[in-house]
Formats: sequence, structure tokens, C-alpha cells
Amino acid sequence: MGNTESVVVQKRLARFRPEDRPSVEGIFDRLHAAADGHSGSQSKTPAGKSLTLQHLQSSMGNLASDSLVRRIFRCMCSIDPGPAAPAACGKSGAPAASGVAREQLVIFLADTLRGTAEERAPLILAMSQTGTETANVVKCEQVAEFLQDLISAVIQILVRKGHVQGWKPERMGDGSQGEKLLAEQMCSELKPSDEGDCDVSCLEDWIFRVAQVSLYLEMLVTEVLNFSLSSRPAPILLPPCKEMPWKELTCLVDLPTLMFLAPQLPDSYSAPWRLLFSTRLHGESFTRMVAGLMKGGPTLLLIKDTRGHVFGGFASHAWEVKPQFQGDSRCFLFTVFPRLRVYTATGYNEHFMYLNQNQQTMPNGLGMGGQHGYFGLWLDSDFGCGHSRARPKCTTYGSPQLSGDENFTMDSMEVWAVGKPPEPEEGDESDGKRSVLDVDPEVQAIMEMTGKTLHSQGLREPEENQDQ
Repeated sequence: MGNTESVVVQKRLARFRPEDRPSVEGIFDRLHAAADGHSGSQSKTPAGKSLTLQHLQSSMGNLASDSLVRRIFRCMCSIDPGPAAPAACGKSGAPAASGVAREQLVIFLADTLRGTAEERAPLILAMSQTGTETANVVKCEQVAEFLQDLISAVIQILVRKGHVQGWKPERMGDGSQGEKLLAEQMCSELKPSDEGDCDVSCLEDWIFRVAQVSLYLEMLVTEVLNFSLSSRPAPILLPPCKEMPWKELTCLVDLPTLMFLAPQLPDSYSAPWRLLFSTRLHGESFTRMVAGLMKGGPTLLLIKDTRGHVFGGFASHAWEVKPQFQGDSRCFLFTVFPRLRVYTATGYNEHFMYLNQNQQTMPNGLGMGGQHGYFGLWLDSDFGCGHSRARPKCTTYGSPQLSGDENFTMDSMEVWAVGKPPEPEEGDESDGKRSVLDVDPEVQAIMEMTGKTLHSQGLREPEENQDQ
């Protein structure tokens, strides 16, 4: 950009590593050349030229909606590049008729990829507006509409770039509904004025607290402009999925819901998700579900009731069948529809997890939070029915009623393993382990010398010849 670049631009460029600066400075020329049909051209765009809306639509249209491209264009045009910038920009950052200047693009890249919450807030404010006139405030609804555009683009990027981590979007829930719900959930963290207005300071506070805003924005900018920084690998927004029978099942979760739930899990739970139980695959069997729970380690339960509500809970430990509560404060309850929300431990009690079966004196079923008869989430051992009795909130998790009706009827259920499976117990022959008598022949000899009867010897099938 030569010696005419403003101090503002120089400071922004200094945030990038030396090896990344040529790429950042070259984006303007590349976008210009690509839109003009010279994709291989590396020539410098003549001074005074700017990026028009058509340039951005040509370059970004494959991954971002037209609505989002227009939002980005208006945002770039609103940036004040500083007093030393060329005359391609209007006064006080007002957009010139010809479009986005080189300096404005560099500042936009620096603030979205290397900026602070204070610097990103004006960008979010500008992108949340839809009219040609700029304003100092926006409504929460406007921010939600921008977020829905942004989330939709991120999902499209994940799918088209093959970053879905083993998931099959076409065999999952309604992604468009999930995008809307995720946008609403993120906006629920806003703290607008009494009139419902969000100014720059409100957005700054929100961006600082809700990390996904910046994460999604960074992914959008790097992917739609097709460049990467050497110091920052692409973020992984979805947990891996393995051993899923996609041909036989459409699962309850969708990609936006996964993007919401995965960050809620403790940091140590980063293992691939594996489906342990599904009523659509295994039928409505409480015994079959319990068998899956006990061998799965940390699990995530997902239930859909006949009213269409989708909800569940995260269990931080492998489940045990016993008449006492279990688990720890890392457990939580959540809702997926009609709202995305997570409810964590309040510290009031330690009634995190409960699983019991075939007892006459204690409740038989699966529960999380609350107390006997008034669980935050309860599934009866008869299967197919349960309750969510908050009145007004679950004491353990602070959650409201999760289901459509307090006493609900289940439509479907899934159990996902989301952590490292538990280690097999010593002496467990189900995984191919041999008896202690086989492992240590000296023990066998001593027992024979002392007159002990080796009962297991007569019960074993003769071993097959391994060489056959």
C-alpha cells in the first residue's frame, strides 16, 4: 500500500505475523481479479479502485447467502480508514459510491481475526443493520437475524469443506430450525436497555462473554475469502462421530445443536460420539438402554416427547444400577426444542444421577436432579413414560419443566457415549480375558495341592485349535 497508508492501517497490519501480511494485503487484488475473470492474475489493482458489492458476491456467494454478503459489504463500507487514506472512502468512514477501499478491507480483516471485543462490536452493530442508514443501536431481533445468517453460512462451510467429522447432515434433524434456535440462544445472553436496544457497549460485553460470536465470525471470514493464517488452525466446531449406522437411522440432533452442546461438555470429554442406544434401532427396552449406559462411560441422553419437546441430560460418569444417587457437579440438564438451554448444578444437593431396576422398596427408573417423585428428568423403568417436575425449578440444576407436559410420553430416545469408555474390570472374561487360574499356573497348582476343587474346569468348553 506504500507510504500513503494510514497509521490505523499500519497498526492493524502489525497484528499479523510477517509471513501472513502479504496474504492479508493481497486479498484485495485477488478478489478484484477473481471477480473480473482473472483468477490467476497477481497484478496490483490500480489506485483508486474499490471492491463493489458485485465483487464480493462473486467471491463469497458460494458459501454465504446474498443477505450476509450485503451485511459484510455495508460493514466494510462503514469503516473509517483514517486521515491518510485515499479519497476512495467518504468522510468519517461513510461508504464511497464506488465501494470498499483497500484500507477498509485490511481493517475489517484485522478486527475480525485479531481484534478485541471493543473493535468487533462496531462491526457486529453494522452487520446487524439491514437499511442503508447507519444507526447507533440495534434491536435484539436484528442481532438474531444477523446471527442466523452467520450460523447458516458456518454450517454450509462445514458441509461443503468436509469438516462434519463423520456426521451425515441429511440423516439428522432439521438444520434450519436448529440455526434459528442457536441464534436465539446466543441472543439470550445480550443485556439490552429497557427499550430493547443494543448499543456498542452492550455488544462489546456480549462478544466478550459469548465466545462463539467471534469464533463463527473468524471461520466465516477465512473461509469465504479463502485464506488462512499460519498461526491459527481452523477451529473444530463439531465433535467427531464414529460407529454410527447412518443407513438405518435418522438421529434427533442436528449440526447447530451439536455446535451448542459440544462446548458445554467438560474439556476432558473430547472423545468421538458413539450411539449406544436408540429406540428406533433397539426398541423401547429399559433393560437394553441400561446395558448401553453401563458400558458407555460419560453419556448424553436425548429424549423427544409426544408434544415435540426435545430435552436430555449429560452424565459425567458411567451409570451404575443402585438405590443411591451418583455422579458429580459436571452433570447438567438441557433442552433442545422449543429452546436451546443448558442448566448446570446449583450446589443445593448432590442428586445428579439415579438409576435403579428390579427393586420393590425404591423407585425403579432413571432420574437426574431433584428428588424421588420430583425429578428434573425422570424415565420410568416401564419405559415410554416419565416426568419433569420442577415446581418452579429443579433444586439440583435450577431447570424448569423440560417436557411439554409434566408427565410426558416418550416418542423416541437416544443415548450417546461422549467420553472415554470405562476400563474393563479385572477378571472380566467378556472381553477375552482369561481366568486368574489361566493367567497364573502357580496359583492353580497351589489350589490343587491344598485340596481345593477347581469348579470352573468342568464348566469350560474345550478350546479350539488356534492353528486350524
